[in-house]
Amino acid sequence: MFDLADRISAFEVLGRFLGQYSETRKDADLKKLNSFFLDDFRNTIIQAGIYNNWFTQDNVEYALQQWSEALSQAELEAWVQRYPADHFHPSPSRTVALIMAGNIPMVGFHDFLSVLLSGHKALIKPSSDDSLLITFIAQILVAIDRRFAEHILFAEGKLSDFDAVIATGSNNSSRYFDYYFSKYPHIIRKNRTSTAVLLGDETQEQLEKLGDDVFRYFGLGCRSISKLYLPKGFDLDRIFKAFYNYKGVIDNKKYSNNYDYNRAIFLMEKQAFLENGFVMLKESDRLHAPAAIVYYEFYENREALTQTLAKLEEQLQCVVGQKRAPLAQIGFGQSQQPHLWDYADKVDTLRFLRTI
Repeated sequence: MFDLADRISAFEVLGRFLGQYSETRKDADLKKLNSFFLDDFRNTIIQAGIYNNWFTQDNVEYALQQWSEALSQAELEAWVQRYPADHFHPSPSRTVALIMAGNIPMVGFHDFLSVLLSGHKALIKPSSDDSLLITFIAQILVAIDRRFAEHILFAEGKLSDFDAVIATGSNNSSRYFDYYFSKYPHIIRKNRTSTAVLLGDETQEQLEKLGDDVFRYFGLGCRSISKLYLPKGFDLDRIFKAFYNYKGVIDNKKYSNNYDYNRAIFLMEKQAFLENGFVMLKESDRLHAPAAIVYYEFYENREALTQTLAKLEEQLQCVVGQKRAPLAQIGFGQSQQPHLWDYADKVDTLRFLRTI
């Protein structure tokens, strides 16, 4: 019997394996697994960056570190204990098609984890931008416990023979997904972004941590901060000063191309903006900013801002700020460190999987 305890144990081992991303990190307890896979794993990290220039080694290793910590025995058990025991023993097991995004490294791994822990089968359609990591990690998991081999499938060509769908994409692709998968139980995710609310009395350290929320993964994730709400009169030079440590993002060719392109558009259209050579700040009521741009908006009344943010709930993944800030859910520097139960689009994936 392939019970929940066995599945958790396998993912815990996978978490420890993922923590060995650098040459200085090696788990002596994984000697056999490492002898077969560790060198190839480290090569795959490098290959992922060559194949997709957004996936720098630093960002891939950051993602691996976050998942290594999330897959600890304590974290996995804290997650599953939120649900009844029969939640993880479906009868019969279903096949769930996973259409994954590729905007940041391993962005589809949470769905993969959720389906397998739930006792279902995962039919995976990886993004062409992030196919190397998820494919390799699936091989490792099967090597840890061969019983997963019957639960992991990779789709070639058109998806077929599935019972439910979890698809992640843009607002445009979501309309296609809604139409194509309407007859199946489904979760269809759209574009989301995140914002930060500043009160004006933040410390330099807090603002520097905000920089990680903005620049980690080059701002391409749904948990990346693309919009700042600032109290009226806030000194924008404080933002530029705090962000200075992240100036190295401009060395990435894809990022610098975005910077140059959007800067040229602003200049040609004579739009007002501020810049420091690696990021542009632009006053706007929009939420979704292109790479290399951070929108900002001044507010005067916190109560009114609370109402504004409440109306934008369907577009926001998270709100960063001090505990006193309107609707702030997490502290500075923590937007890319979600718990396993911090679901994308705030849709409980495990609860959904129990209903199919």
